[in-house]
Amino acid sequence: MKLSSCGWILFAIITGCQSYKKQKEKLPDTPERGSISVSADESFQPIVDQLAKVYMSNHPGTRINVYYKPEAECFRDFFVDSIRMVITTRKHSQDERNFMIDSMRISPESMIVARDAIAVIVNPGEEIADLTMENIKDILKGRFNKNLIPVFDGVKATSTVRYMIDSVLKDEPMTPQAVAARSSKGVVDHVSQNTGVIGFIGISWIGNPEDTAQISFLKKVNMLSIQSTDSVGFFVKATQRNIHTKRYPMVRDLVYTLKEKHNGLGHGFADFMSGEIGQLIFRRAYLAPAYQTFEIRPVRLKE
Repeated sequence: MKLSSCGWILFAIITGCQSYKKQKEKLPDTPERGSISVSADESFQPIVDQLAKVYMSNHPGTRINVYYKPEAECFRDFFVDSIRMVITTRKHSQDERNFMIDSMRISPESMIVARDAIAVIVNPGEEIADLTMENIKDILKGRFNKNLIPVFDGVKATSTVRYMIDSVLKDEPMTPQAVAARSSKGVVDHVSQNTGVIGFIGISWIGNPEDTAQISFLKKVNMLSIQSTDSVGFFVKATQRNIHTKRYPMVRDLVYTLKEKHNGLGHGFADFMSGEIGQLIFRRAYLAPAYQTFEIRPVRLKE
């Protein structure tokens, strides 16, 4: 019995679909099933927890295991086979890319999916409401007219410390009095219990006015306003609008870097973060999504 040309085409399609299905079943994981390990900057824990929870809820056959660490440790995990993705504040460097290509035979992918900011907090007993970036630089160097000891989520290897050294101090030395808390929550706790200190923390920990945990944090500390980037003498807080417009001066990126040889769960989670639902989650968390249209409308308030 001879097959017509249409029959041969149908046979090829069926055979190809069966072959693709078998190949997919052999993969260790896909966007719909399996598990992966992710290293994430500790300062992003609240938002990354939300993203992973929603993804796994939408894909019940998946498991995203997130390990929260200082940023430098996340970058070291670039070279650990079991870690498929890292979520930090910067993209991989060219040297890091070359190493992964040469030694691991993997070409990494990076994308900025949102932006957050570094908030500045003090004890409610401090009589201070706003600062300039020059003030912050003096505080970090121990030269401010009022002695305020900086508190970080660690004094080295964290994204917050790196930002302060690179972008504020411009590689000048930081005061040796700087205090290291064990975590971002530890920064809030230390500042709430002590005067004479000033904390620096990722806004995703205290910037969501709809999150009960973050509301409780803001009852313990005061968030300061910083002089805006576009108007001398005008001070702004790290709100979603000011992060989006970069009027708030200490804005940074939220970046994923993926090293995955096949179209697996890592690709699925990456697409989710940059897609509509992921971007809405960033927006709902009061960060600035990188790929969702962000409308700013003038509002007239009645006094």
